[in-house]
Amino acid sequence: MGYLAGGLAAATLDAKQRPAPARSRPISHSAYLLSQRIGVSSWSFHNNFPETRDNDYSGPEETFALLDFPHMVADRYRVHHLEFVAPHFASTERAYLDELRSQLVRARSYLVNLPIDIEEMWTEGGLSDPNESVRGTAVEAAKKWIDIAVHLRARSVRCDPGKMDAQNPAPTIDSYRKLVTYASRKGLRVIVENHGGVGSDHPEDLVKVFKGVNSSFLGALPDFGNFPDAETRARGLSLLFPYAPTVCHAKGLEFDAQGNETKYNFPRCVEIAKRLRFRGVYSVEFEGPGDPYLGVQNVINELLKSA
Repeated sequence: MGYLAGGLAAATLDAKQRPAPARSRPISHSAYLLSQRIGVSSWSFHNNFPETRDNDYSGPEETFALLDFPHMVADRYRVHHLEFVAPHFASTERAYLDELRSQLVRARSYLVNLPIDIEEMWTEGGLSDPNESVRGTAVEAAKKWIDIAVHLRARSVRCDPGKMDAQNPAPTIDSYRKLVTYASRKGLRVIVENHGGVGSDHPEDLVKVFKGVNSSFLGALPDFGNFPDAETRARGLSLLFPYAPTVCHAKGLEFDAQGNETKYNFPRCVEIAKRLRFRGVYSVEFEGPGDPYLGVQNVINELLKSA
């Protein structure tokens, strides 16, 4: 029988010093099966990486090394599916990437997705810019990270479309065709998130891109939290999950004293994913206030309760 992890995070932010959580309440068979499909994104700890620390962050100044991430997540949460966000890489040199891959192997963990959050994706219009030269720069920059993802044996990369014009998706479709052509030869999928204004207010705009490219190597990354209201969330997830091949984001925003998400209906999101037969990884992305270690645990607990 599986067990639901519990326990508060320790005070120190040193991943190597943090003990694994105590195992407590028994869980159902369905929750155990879902637990094998839970992942954790390094973005959940973005304030522990100087490159992505919030400007108004006032917590501890300790930094986090991505090389330690696979073992910390495996030891503390018994989770072995991971997302590494591009800005959290200390280097893109081969020696560093080799060591990162070794750390994944030693932790018996897997990189399910690599979000390519780099400057070129949001310079001018990024992948959606009407200027072919601007789009080309973004595409070539993304290809470097596709190669990195392949080296780390990831299943997908996330590429944001930039400033997409819903009335003229042709530039966006052109960029994704080029990325998919490159990535598919390496067995890698390209996925697009309802991120910021793109696909969040009007998720049908992303579906137009998927249909325009018409490739099984392009798909969606549905994010539970990135919608303006409950109606758009239900509609958006229903539109995006049929196109989601590898991962979704189980977003943690704010929890009550009992550990329940308060900003949106978390169980309803899992219900939609199950109804549409999503078979990928639920990657935990905690963005709320307070201790991220506890925040990640709360999201994991929400997933298991919703199984």
